[in-house]
Amino acid sequence: MPEAYIVATARSPIGRARKGSLVGIRPDDLAARMVQAALEKVPSLDPSRIDDLMMGCGQPAGEQGMNIARIVAVLLGLDGVPGTTVNRYCSSSVQTTRMAFHAIRAGEGDVFVSAGVESVTHYAAGFSDLESAFNLRFADAAARTAARAAGGAPTWTDPRGDGGLPDAYIAMGQTAENVAQMHGVTRAEQDAFAARSQQRAEAAIASGFWQRDITPVTLDDGTVVAADDGPRAGTTVEALAGLDPVFRPDGTITAGNACPLNDGAAAVIVVSDRVVDELGLQPIARIVSTGVSGLSPEIMGLGPVEASRRALALAGLTIADMDLVEINEAFAAQVIPSARELGIDPDRLNVHGGAIAVGHPFGMTGARITSTLINGLDATGGRYGLETMCVGGGQGMAMVLERV
Repeated sequence: MPEAYIVATARSPIGRARKGSLVGIRPDDLAARMVQAALEKVPSLDPSRIDDLMMGCGQPAGEQGMNIARIVAVLLGLDGVPGTTVNRYCSSSVQTTRMAFHAIRAGEGDVFVSAGVESVTHYAAGFSDLESAFNLRFADAAARTAARAAGGAPTWTDPRGDGGLPDAYIAMGQTAENVAQMHGVTRAEQDAFAARSQQRAEAAIASGFWQRDITPVTLDDGTVVAADDGPRAGTTVEALAGLDPVFRPDGTITAGNACPLNDGAAAVIVVSDRVVDELGLQPIARIVSTGVSGLSPEIMGLGPVEASRRALALAGLTIADMDLVEINEAFAAQVIPSARELGIDPDRLNVHGGAIAVGHPFGMTGARITSTLINGLDATGGRYGLETMCVGGGQGMAMVLERV
């Protein structure tokens, strides 16, 4: 059976939505630049050989709508390269890598671009409108949590009021509050985890790690953006403790222990072992396995648990075999119990900081974490790595990589 190898990655800096360093660049332009940057790392690979360009996007609308993957191909002058846009929300660009992996294993192609983009700044509607549309009242969320804790099924409401589908996309912060309540994750634990994320990101900046991970972006005015907007030097637990909860008056989720809203893009080049041999390429990682799972939307933050177990089982490996683990830090409240349930060594988890510090552009995040994990394994000499994340709507996704 053919093997699937990653031969190059590129990811942009991550900007803060609406007020950060990337607000002036269109998402299709940004994504095209990252695809081009990744392809330039494999100069012997003729881009016309690309079998498919697959783009993950969590909110494919407005300037990142209309099948942005195909738009990116055309922007790059690759008219003969097909494109498809995929939405598995926070794991959209892990899904595109999974699709490339499966296609290669099935013998249906040899060269794929797996990319992801998200620009909250450039949504057709303001994110506050989307949040309102997805949100449920605190009383509803609390009732569902109580039903789940009692072992019963949650009672769904229909916010559309027309007999349509139930709202699976509860406000993500509400789901984090549910997980914290059900698993006894305290505010102090969350703030300590968030401070650690910021401090590890700060140390990674100082060591030069993020320089190897980030592809700088030159704006129209000549400004070069070469660093993430998010990391806050000198963050302390004491400072985080002073922040007010955001989603519930008596809650534990704050702006400091959750990821921000962001803009960014990333790309991963995936090829078969046949192309590796033909072109004499040096792969940077082998895709070993992937896993996806579903769970109740109101506790979507626990998605990494079952998805990781499935990916590890398919790989014939255990969590102890993983030299590094990256769990997307949507909220400290969901990373903490997920890591505990999986038995992850804290010294191997998000060692360069995570999304709480660097950011989480939904469609980009999967490919960004892939880049970070591979660079982390290379920097530490590790062999196996696991990336995993919770997914809005009640899902989890995971992928096992082997550094080569």
